[in-house]
Amino acid sequence: MQPNDLPQVLAVQAQAYGDVMLESEATLASRLRLSPETCWVAVDAGTAAEPRVAGYLFTHPWQIAAPPSLDTVLDTLPDSADCWYVHDMALAPRTRGAGVASRLYAAALASARKLGLQTSALVAVQQSHGFWARFGYAAATNVSPIIAAKLAGYGEGAVFMTRRL
Repeated sequence: MQPNDLPQVLAVQAQAYGDVMLESEATLASRLRLSPETCWVAVDAGTAAEPRVAGYLFTHPWQIAAPPSLDTVLDTLPDSADCWYVHDMALAPRTRGAGVASRLYAAALASARKLGLQTSALVAVQQSHGFWARFGYAAATNVSPIIAAKLAGYGEGAVFMTRRL
């Protein structure tokens, strides 16, 4: 992903989430700035003069005990990152069911493994926990009060999930 992809990323985000769960360009740009090697876009194949973003995946190193709040600009990554945090994946409706999510995730996972982290975490939103379970994530049980408070900001039904890398 490159900074000039962000306008199209925001368009895909709006298509995927509608008017809920939208994060600002500044929020997404902060993830890209801090961890460009673990942020990805999928583009439509074809002959268009300018490729169209078909999906995106923002991830970064973080601390498993304190996931970031929704729509929060990050200034720095933690010195003691202990997990690969999957911040957000969204696909343009035209690409769903075409394997784009699996390819995006596989590319980012390969980069994450190079970081030497052993665990991944994410907050599943909008009943997406089944989707993430296909990638090996399991719902965390008995989350800490810090994580419970963060989950409240992600909307009803948000689930904190983890997996070993």
